[in-house]
Amino acid sequence: MCDGIAAELEGIDLGDKRLNKRSERIIEALAADPQASINAACDGWSDTLAAYRFFDNNAIKPEQILQPHVNATKQRMSEHPVVLILQDTTELDFSDHAPDDAGCLNKEDRFGIYDHTHLAVTPERLCLGVVGVEQFDRTAESLGKTVERRTLPIEQKESFRWLNGYRLASKLANECPETQVVNVADREADIYDIFLEAEQHATPADFIIRAKEDRCTLEHDPDSGPAVYRKVRAEVSASDIRTTRIIDLPQTPKRGARKAELEVRAIRVTVKPPHARSRLPSVTYNVVLVEEVNGPQDGTDVSWLLITTLPIDSVEDILRVIDYYAARWSIEVFFRTLKTGCRVEEIQLEKMHRVKNCLAFYKIIAWRVLYLTYLNRECPSLPCTAVFDDSE
Repeated sequence: MCDGIAAELEGIDLGDKRLNKRSERIIEALAADPQASINAACDGWSDTLAAYRFFDNNAIKPEQILQPHVNATKQRMSEHPVVLILQDTTELDFSDHAPDDAGCLNKEDRFGIYDHTHLAVTPERLCLGVVGVEQFDRTAESLGKTVERRTLPIEQKESFRWLNGYRLASKLANECPETQVVNVADREADIYDIFLEAEQHATPADFIIRAKEDRCTLEHDPDSGPAVYRKVRAEVSASDIRTTRIIDLPQTPKRGARKAELEVRAIRVTVKPPHARSRLPSVTYNVVLVEEVNGPQDGTDVSWLLITTLPIDSVEDILRVIDYYAARWSIEVFFRTLKTGCRVEEIQLEKMHRVKNCLAFYKIIAWRVLYLTYLNRECPSLPCTAVFDDSE
């Protein structure tokens, strides 16, 4: 998988033809053995030194390295009727060999960056590529000030990345008009601004977001007091069961793999804005409640309240929402490939700028690994010549 991967950099523009050519040699070298160090991956000291100089070049930005891959990913997206844009954040911990200018993670003595990636996959979980990356860190002074940050404008919060992610998905929906684009995210993306954006955007992407907040509907709850409103979860829990389902849950650090028996309910609701932002208009969306029955009762039982713009008119529609959300696991696999398969947390470079440039290559490599893995599962009879060139 080393030679063909250079095609993902076709059309790269780093302002110098020699740098463009060097980028191809670097990605081929790193892809030949993703777990090797930069020194071991490069062919001799001259190539190693050239790679280090490339990473250190202040005129080169990670976005420039990724751009041709993003363009290729958009082309692949246009070939599919539905594409899911998965967004999630992982931490890259460089504490053992921190760059000189590394920021903090969640503690003063932990150094690295938070990497927020937008990954395009098909509903069948074929990984099409990375379409966006946002990276950030923290200062020692900012740690432990979550409460103070709550009153800040959304643009000044770390959570702004989720809204940016939805905006990116909407931009892709506009650029790929024949493809239905669905933004899929977990609980951190449960931000009222996204729901407003979806209702006000000229060409919105659809979304599926797992709820974190149990918002209020417009209906009063007379049993609880004159100023109390009914909650969304209570409303959907009181509705009829629409269907049942058995799904395979993958193993995680908190649970073993198992089959889960699910009860599924779904309704359409209109919710009030957050109390502190009561001037905002209400929004309307669909919710799908997925709850495990006969589970282990050990804290790992499935309980998903999914907020979505997708239809819930039929059982088929509702199951489609669940399947699309379950495909979110692909981004967890991508992060694991990046950390374990490519060992990116073992990169030892003195400046964070160098690390980010290097990471851009490994993101493309991690995509290639996932792409070939899932392509083999979905199309086992596909000849190898469809994705490999002669040398590979």
